[in-house]
Amino acid sequence: MGQIYLVRGQVDTGAMASTLAGKTGSAYILFNNEKVPADEIKTGSYKKLFHEDLFITGKEDAANNFARGCYTLGREHIGTVLDRVRKMAEQCHGLHGFLIFHSCGGGTGSGLSSLLLKLLTEAEEYKKKCKLQIAIYPAPHFSTAVVEPYNAVFATHHTMKTADCTLMFDNEAMYDLCYKSLDIEQPTYKDLNVLMAQVVSSITASLRFDGALNIDFNDMLTNLVPFPRIHFPIASYAPIISKGKANHEQMTVAEITNSCFEPDNQMIKCDPRTGKYMACCVLFRGDVVPRDVNDAISSLKTKRRIQFVDWCPTGFVWGVNRQPPTVKKEDALPKLRRAACMLNNNTAITEAWARLDHKFDLMYAKRAFVHWYVGECMEEGEFVEAREDLAALEKDYEEVSTDTDVCDDQDNSIYDEY
Repeated sequence: MGQIYLVRGQVDTGAMASTLAGKTGSAYILFNNEKVPADEIKTGSYKKLFHEDLFITGKEDAANNFARGCYTLGREHIGTVLDRVRKMAEQCHGLHGFLIFHSCGGGTGSGLSSLLLKLLTEAEEYKKKCKLQIAIYPAPHFSTAVVEPYNAVFATHHTMKTADCTLMFDNEAMYDLCYKSLDIEQPTYKDLNVLMAQVVSSITASLRFDGALNIDFNDMLTNLVPFPRIHFPIASYAPIISKGKANHEQMTVAEITNSCFEPDNQMIKCDPRTGKYMACCVLFRGDVVPRDVNDAISSLKTKRRIQFVDWCPTGFVWGVNRQPPTVKKEDALPKLRRAACMLNNNTAITEAWARLDHKFDLMYAKRAFVHWYVGECMEEGEFVEAREDLAALEKDYEEVSTDTDVCDDQDNSIYDEY
């Protein structure tokens, strides 16, 4: 199931569809090539949140095939999706941008979402609007489809120039968070969605709630993305503790800040201690005093616990929104007075790319399943093209981590898009 949210620039103004007026701060559309996931939502506990007209579905799935979602089956529905986007955009005052939620391992999530981003970028009225991806990438040690590496590499390649920023999540990292930190023995997708929701809620809080210390959404992304291709920040959240521990543990601002830098609090598997930071954006919520934030960040810098690239030695940006995190009674997360979400651009994300590329190479070396994609109007040359683009991305991250002033290196491939 793919989702696209149209984010408004104003907090309290802007028209919505009459059936949804006053119920939400963003317009949204949910789309899939098959009806089953949509029907589950329509009859589930969240059915009142989503209006019937906002679902776009087909009659058959994309069979975990990027080409099927992007070139054949997806093209049958993309016109309807774009038309619905246009109608909802016309009802918004001050359209800020788009949040696109999708998986990169499935056929619809990778293929149709890539096609949608391409067409949104080409459309004159949306060309300059922010496009933020919330993407589920294949986990290191388990998967739901053998061709996930193919789909994820294709999706990354096709959205490299059309997405302004991509937040990467993987189910294994979130499963571990649920199991180790929330004491959930058998986490479900619902538990994982709760964690993702808190991250997304934190980064959009400044759009939805007034605050003197809010960070502008566009400024946040500008700080996080130093070069167009280097747009894959790592998301972490703290505190992630069980309800039992929350009753007798109240973490300080310093403790929460330190926790955000721990690998165990990340939404994707990689170790930031092995890489260098290019930018950090820490978004605090709830009962947080700015002085405590300054002290916590100063302490981090003094102890040299984190290493920044030489060309960006002071890459910290932070904001405070007084609205505390919201949770439901049935959620595993407790209600807390304060919390923080951190987005950081770190060269360690290449660990995730290397894992993905290795799995891609193992299959493509034997031309495994290639005929599935070629049979859906994809040329085999696209396999090589996409893989080379991911190899170039790894090299880009390697180059920005070197201890030289990349701003003086005009031959650096990162500048190709300028």
